[in-house]
Amino acid sequence: MLKLNNIGAPKGANRDKKRRGRGPGSGTGKTGGRGHKGQKARSGGGIPPWFEGGQMPLNRRLPKRGFTNIFKKHFQLVNLEALDAKFEAGVKIDGEALAEAGLVKYADRPVKLLGRGKVEKTFQIEVAKASKTAIAAVEAAGGSVTVSS
Repeated sequence: MLKLNNIGAPKGANRDKKRRGRGPGSGTGKTGGRGHKGQKARSGGGIPPWFEGGQMPLNRRLPKRGFTNIFKKHFQLVNLEALDAKFEAGVKIDGEALAEAGLVKYADRPVKLLGRGKVEKTFQIEVAKASKTAIAAVEAAGGSVTVSS
């Protein structure tokens, strides 16, 4: 039965790919449709899409803004919900303990404690920074947060 999904293309609709550089009988022998000499005739030749014909390029015409602060501190972020799931009650938590548990990538880089989630266990936490809500939640559960900057 003839359906839309099994109709073939009509005869002559699909042409074979041009085989370039295969002799004079092919119609595209010798130079292969690239013409004689010049940048576009070379292997790997041609101009990149961003080239503007020798005009000063756009990325050099526009003024540069701002700067990058090389002294910026990058903190590793940890939420309370992650601590409650990974640690037992009464444990001392610092950068090394967090790295061992897989909550941060580097033990020696500063950690910031954030207040998402609830804490039902008591922890002694030592971090570089902590949000006010995180400190309040840990202290409400009977734990303590030491911030060492």
